[in-house]
Amino acid sequence: MIRKNRQEELTGFQEGGPYHPSYDLQTDFVMVYGIQGDFQERIRTWKEKGYVVHLMTGVSWGGYQDYLNGKVDGRTHWDEAQKNRKYENIIHGTSEDIPYMVPTIAYADFLTERIRIAVDAGVEAIHLEEPEFWVEGGYSDAFKREWEIYYREPWQAPHASVDAQYRASKLKAYLYTRTLDRICSTLKEYAMQKYGRRIRFYVPTHSLINYTQWRIVSPESKLLELPGVDGYIAQVWTGTAQTPNVYNGVRKERTFETAYLEYGIMQELVRGTDRRMWFLHDPIADDPKHTWKDYRSNYIRTLVASLLHPHVSRYEVCPWPRRIYQGQYPREGGNGKERIPAAYATELQTVLNVLGTMDGLDAEWLTDSLQVGLLLADSAMYQRNHPDWSEEATSFKYDGTEVASALGSEFMELLDWSPFYGLALPLLKHGAAVRPVQLDNAGRFPGYLDDYRVLVLSYEYMKPESSGLHNALAEWVKEGGTLVYVGDGSDDFHTVREWWNQGSKKFASPMEHLFASLGLETSLAPGEYAVGKGCLAYLPLHPSQCAILPEAGEQLRQTVTSAIATAESSLRWVKKNGMALRRGPYIIAAVLDESVSEEPYKIYGKLVDLLDANLPVVDEVTVNEGEQALLYDLSKAGGGVQLIAAASRIDRIEESDDGFSFKAYGPEGIQAAARFQCPRKPKTVAFSATGTSIRMPLAFKWDEGSSTVLFRYENDPAGVSVKVIW
Repeated sequence: MIRKNRQEELTGFQEGGPYHPSYDLQTDFVMVYGIQGDFQERIRTWKEKGYVVHLMTGVSWGGYQDYLNGKVDGRTHWDEAQKNRKYENIIHGTSEDIPYMVPTIAYADFLTERIRIAVDAGVEAIHLEEPEFWVEGGYSDAFKREWEIYYREPWQAPHASVDAQYRASKLKAYLYTRTLDRICSTLKEYAMQKYGRRIRFYVPTHSLINYTQWRIVSPESKLLELPGVDGYIAQVWTGTAQTPNVYNGVRKERTFETAYLEYGIMQELVRGTDRRMWFLHDPIADDPKHTWKDYRSNYIRTLVASLLHPHVSRYEVCPWPRRIYQGQYPREGGNGKERIPAAYATELQTVLNVLGTMDGLDAEWLTDSLQVGLLLADSAMYQRNHPDWSEEATSFKYDGTEVASALGSEFMELLDWSPFYGLALPLLKHGAAVRPVQLDNAGRFPGYLDDYRVLVLSYEYMKPESSGLHNALAEWVKEGGTLVYVGDGSDDFHTVREWWNQGSKKFASPMEHLFASLGLETSLAPGEYAVGKGCLAYLPLHPSQCAILPEAGEQLRQTVTSAIATAESSLRWVKKNGMALRRGPYIIAAVLDESVSEEPYKIYGKLVDLLDANLPVVDEVTVNEGEQALLYDLSKAGGGVQLIAAASRIDRIEESDDGFSFKAYGPEGIQAAARFQCPRKPKTVAFSATGTSIRMPLAFKWDEGSSTVLFRYENDPAGVSVKVIW
């Protein structure tokens, strides 16, 4: 579990303040947040402590009052604030002078100049956070001007028709794509010309699933077409994953399942490319009203969900560590507030150091899980308002800070986004390893679909943005793929002005064009149809019904089962209630509730529980319904002295004839635990703080059955030295 060079940037966090020893997490990099005030001094303090320093700043909102009020160029820019149907400004948080912005050319140039000073300050990368245009927006004067330029026709109110709504959302995605392209390209050229160095740009963004569910438009996969963008941070955390959804007619939080799907679609943004992706975790949440017990349980759900996607092995281990390690939150029972429990603080330090060792590990599924790709397109974000909905509904903004259950039935149904979850949850809950697949990428990258043998698709909540996507799908099916299409053609958005009903194409829906591309009739009866070496299975049912009605969810499962039986003699779907994956020496497991059984999943061997501050060695782990596990399998440790796990950063072990030594670094005030495999029981152990030659005896616990030893000591950012004598 030895950490790697910090220049590899495997782990990092974001922080708005200067360096502080209580949250010196010893990751590879830190993202200093915001350009305001003393940001150059903040950069200096983190650099001095050995961190690779990045900068993060908001791209759709921020402390941009000088720009809004005309102090930058002599012209006020309040006409560029996003406005809803009531012509109210759409505000970030509670501050009326921080609106979400329409990203005009002037705004892009303003941000470029603001960020230029960060390039001058020498940061190695810049993160342009959350390019967000709210679905209920599209009514400001700036947006009306952009509409006329882009579409060459008079602006239409987005609520006037489904066509106007769809076109407004397409424009919103384009505007933020243009803005990011302009900023990144300009500043990359500037850095090369002035300093002869390459600077990188990343976009921290919520998942396509969350943005669609929360009714926000963002560029998402379109950023893959921009050479100036080097990758993403997947902003998936408890705040997004706790958004309720519906399965078998029951609306509730399903944090693990939602996080699993969110991380899955984010993984697809970079799969097969040279772009980087960091998965975000948050040990607490934006909502400060929960207890530490609640924060921990939901953190573990999101953590394990992310680790079940092995194509990504970089992590933002937390945003805002100051609020984790210095904040106070309600006690159990409501009796006042408390700081982070000592055990949880130790566990977090262990986990974040484990995360820094995931790169390059081979992955192997331990459960026989059917791999199913669920196609999802950026256009899902374009259909999240409808002219039939009330003015209140079309002006409704949800960003996860409200209690969803208090919104009322009309808003809750909007938030459910049941067409997507109706396809995902009935399969995932019965043990299929469902992975959302970015449909748009099928037209960008040859062979993008080749990793999948079963795909599920519906156009009742999204649309294909080009006919070429159907050429890619048809080729994939003809080469042996199984495509399950679910839809009844009832979606009003089939009538928007798009390629399938323009010019010589006269299809009532993109589904009809898909069937024609497969060489089939445009109107089909339910069932399976041979297409080349593959198969199309058709279920004429609106996918939202599969979320609401248990019998419809079962019908979906039967359709998938029948389709793979028809097309694939080597594929089978064994229904089960969980999944487990091995990544190198690590075992990641989860058992779902609302599934085929309540049977636990048992794991045997010499195992270290990495989610326990004591790092215990156990011979058997039982993962019960609704639980998750992260374990180290000692049989994969190798020979000699091996670091198994530590709540400190340990970059090197020095071995000698009489023992070994190491130096450990961690945040001030947090107790560390470290477990090592040893060829023999230590005779003595001593430790000393940095800067002193005084060695003190250190207690240890030897486990004979596993040949491992456990140490405990207080973390110190400057480091503590430990010497083990046989």
